[in-house]
Amino acid sequence: MRRYLAVGLDCYLCLLTAGLVARPHVDTARVTEAVGLLLGPTLAFSFLNQVALTALTGAGLGKLIMGIRVVRLPDAGRPGPWLLLRRWLYGLCRLPLQPWYGLRSLLPDPGTPPRTTLWSSGSRENGGSRGNGRPHTDPLGLRQVRHSDLAAHRAATATHR
Repeated sequence: MRRYLAVGLDCYLCLLTAGLVARPHVDTARVTEAVGLLLGPTLAFSFLNQVALTALTGAGLGKLIMGIRVVRLPDAGRPGPWLLLRRWLYGLCRLPLQPWYGLRSLLPDPGTPPRTTLWSSGSRENGGSRGNGRPHTDPLGLRQVRHSDLAAHRAATATHR
Protein backbone atom coordinates (compact mmCIF):
# COMPACT_ATOMS: atom_id res chain seq x y z
CA MET A 1 0.00 0.00 0.00
CA ARG A 2 2.89 2.37 0.75
CA ARG A 3 4.25 1.97 -2.77
CA TYR A 4 0.95 3.03 -4.32
CA LEU A 5 0.68 6.03 -2.01
CA ALA A 6 4.26 7.00 -2.85
CA VAL A 7 3.54 6.78 -6.59
CA GLY A 8 0.36 8.82 -6.10
CA LEU A 9 2.31 11.46 -4.18
CA ASP A 10 4.95 11.57 -6.90
CA CYS A 11 2.29 12.07 -9.57
CA TYR A 12 0.45 14.70 -7.54
CA LEU A 13 3.62 16.68 -6.78
CA CYS A 14 4.72 16.47 -10.41
CA LEU A 15 1.41 17.74 -11.77
CA LEU A 16 1.10 20.40 -9.06
CA THR A 17 4.56 21.76 -9.82
CA ALA A 18 3.96 21.72 -13.57
CA GLY A 19 0.63 23.50 -13.08
CA LEU A 20 2.18 26.17 -10.89
CA VAL A 21 4.98 26.76 -13.39
CA ALA A 22 2.63 26.94 -16.39
CA ARG A 23 -0.24 28.81 -14.70
CA PRO A 24 0.82 32.37 -15.56
CA HIS A 25 1.17 31.52 -19.26
CA VAL A 26 -1.79 29.19 -19.89
CA ASP A 27 -4.46 31.92 -20.04
CA THR A 28 -2.88 33.63 -23.04
CA ALA A 29 -1.74 30.48 -24.88
CA ARG A 30 -3.58 28.49 -27.51
CA VAL A 31 -4.56 24.91 -26.72
CA THR A 32 -1.52 23.33 -28.36
CA GLU A 33 0.80 25.79 -26.61
CA ALA A 34 -0.94 25.12 -23.28
CA VAL A 35 -0.37 21.38 -23.70
CA GLY A 36 3.32 22.04 -24.35
CA LEU A 37 3.48 24.40 -21.36
CA LEU A 38 2.13 21.62 -19.13
CA LEU A 39 3.97 18.71 -20.72
CA GLY A 40 7.46 20.25 -20.60
CA PRO A 41 7.55 21.01 -16.84
CA THR A 42 5.79 17.71 -16.08
CA LEU A 43 8.50 15.71 -17.87
CA ALA A 44 11.28 17.86 -16.41
CA PHE A 45 10.06 17.51 -12.83
CA SER A 46 9.40 13.81 -13.34
CA PHE A 47 12.99 13.36 -14.56
CA LEU A 48 14.42 15.35 -11.66
CA ASN A 49 12.34 13.41 -9.14
CA GLN A 50 12.69 9.89 -10.54
CA VAL A 51 16.30 10.03 -11.79
CA ALA A 52 18.31 12.84 -10.20
CA LEU A 53 16.80 12.83 -6.71
CA THR A 54 16.66 9.04 -6.57
CA ALA A 55 20.33 8.83 -7.59
CA LEU A 56 21.25 11.28 -4.81
CA THR A 57 19.01 10.10 -1.96
CA GLY A 58 17.79 6.65 -2.95
CA ALA A 59 14.16 7.78 -3.41
CA GLY A 60 11.96 10.40 -5.03
CA LEU A 61 9.87 12.85 -3.00
CA GLY A 62 6.84 10.58 -2.61
CA LYS A 63 8.99 7.63 -1.59
CA LEU A 64 10.96 9.77 0.88
CA ILE A 65 7.71 10.92 2.48
CA MET A 66 6.42 7.34 2.70
CA GLY A 67 9.74 5.93 4.00
CA ILE A 68 10.57 3.84 0.94
CA ARG A 69 13.92 3.45 -0.83
CA VAL A 70 14.75 2.17 -4.31
CA VAL A 71 17.47 -0.50 -4.24
CA ARG A 72 19.34 -2.58 -6.78
CA LEU A 73 19.23 -6.35 -6.47
CA PRO A 74 20.95 -8.60 -5.40
CA ASP A 75 23.23 -6.41 -3.25
CA ALA A 76 20.58 -3.86 -2.05
CA GLY A 77 22.84 -1.03 -3.18
CA ARG A 78 21.82 2.33 -4.55
CA PRO A 79 21.08 2.20 -8.29
CA GLY A 80 23.20 4.30 -10.62
CA PRO A 81 21.91 7.16 -12.76
CA TRP A 82 21.96 5.16 -16.02
CA LEU A 83 19.83 2.41 -14.51
CA LEU A 84 17.43 5.02 -13.12
CA LEU A 85 17.27 6.74 -16.50
CA ARG A 86 16.36 3.45 -18.17
CA ARG A 87 13.73 2.82 -15.49
CA TRP A 88 12.23 6.30 -16.03
CA LEU A 89 12.10 5.82 -19.81
CA TYR A 90 10.56 2.38 -19.37
CA GLY A 91 7.87 3.91 -17.15
CA LEU A 92 7.12 6.64 -19.70
CA CYS A 93 6.72 4.04 -22.46
CA ARG A 94 4.69 1.62 -20.35
CA LEU A 95 2.31 4.12 -18.75
CA PRO A 96 0.20 4.82 -21.87
CA LEU A 97 -0.18 1.07 -22.40
CA GLN A 98 -1.62 0.33 -18.93
CA PRO A 99 -5.25 0.13 -20.16
CA TRP A 100 -4.18 -2.46 -22.73
CA TYR A 101 -2.37 -4.55 -20.10
CA GLY A 102 -5.42 -4.36 -17.83
CA LEU A 103 -7.75 -5.56 -20.57
CA ARG A 104 -5.31 -8.25 -21.66
CA SER A 105 -5.07 -9.63 -18.14
CA LEU A 106 -8.80 -10.32 -18.20
CA LEU A 107 -8.48 -12.56 -21.26
CA PRO A 108 -7.64 -16.25 -20.77
CA ASP A 109 -4.20 -17.49 -21.77
CA PRO A 110 -4.12 -19.44 -25.03
CA GLY A 111 -3.96 -23.17 -24.43
CA THR A 112 -5.45 -23.04 -20.93
CA PRO A 113 -8.97 -24.05 -20.02
CA PRO A 114 -11.40 -21.19 -19.47
CA ARG A 115 -11.77 -19.84 -15.96
CA THR A 116 -14.66 -21.08 -13.91
CA THR A 117 -14.49 -18.42 -11.20
CA LEU A 118 -13.08 -14.96 -10.75
CA TRP A 119 -10.32 -16.31 -8.47
CA SER A 120 -8.96 -19.04 -10.69
CA SER A 121 -5.42 -19.56 -12.00
CA GLY A 122 -4.84 -16.01 -13.24
CA SER A 123 -5.63 -14.32 -9.97
CA ARG A 124 -3.31 -12.38 -7.74
CA GLU A 125 -4.01 -14.73 -4.86
CA ASN A 126 -2.03 -17.44 -6.59
CA GLY A 127 0.96 -15.13 -6.91
CA GLY A 128 1.07 -14.46 -10.59
CA SER A 129 -0.04 -12.38 -13.44
CA ARG A 130 -2.03 -14.25 -16.08
CA GLY A 131 -1.54 -17.49 -14.17
CA ASN A 132 2.14 -18.03 -14.87
CA GLY A 133 3.13 -18.26 -11.19
CA ARG A 134 5.64 -15.37 -11.37
CA PRO A 135 5.09 -12.29 -9.24
CA HIS A 136 5.15 -8.86 -10.87
CA THR A 137 8.82 -7.93 -11.22
CA ASP A 138 10.76 -4.87 -12.30
CA PRO A 139 12.53 -5.58 -15.63
CA LEU A 140 15.68 -3.72 -14.52
CA GLY A 141 16.21 -5.52 -11.22
CA LEU A 142 15.17 -2.67 -8.91
CA ARG A 143 12.92 -2.98 -5.87
CA GLN A 144 11.17 -0.57 -3.54
CA VAL A 145 11.70 -1.41 0.12
CA ARG A 146 10.93 0.20 3.44
CA HIS A 147 13.77 2.28 4.78
CA SER A 148 13.61 0.48 8.14
CA ASP A 149 13.83 -2.93 6.44
CA LEU A 150 16.80 -1.75 4.37
CA ALA A 151 18.59 -0.50 7.49
CA ALA A 152 17.95 -3.83 9.26
CA HIS A 153 19.22 -5.75 6.22
CA ARG A 154 22.39 -3.67 6.04
CA ALA A 155 23.00 -4.10 9.77
CA ALA A 156 22.52 -7.87 9.49
CA THR A 157 24.86 -8.21 6.52
CA ALA A 158 27.48 -6.02 8.22
CA THR A 159 27.62 -8.37 11.25
CA HIS A 160 28.05 -11.45 9.04
CA ARG A 161 31.10 -10.11 7.21
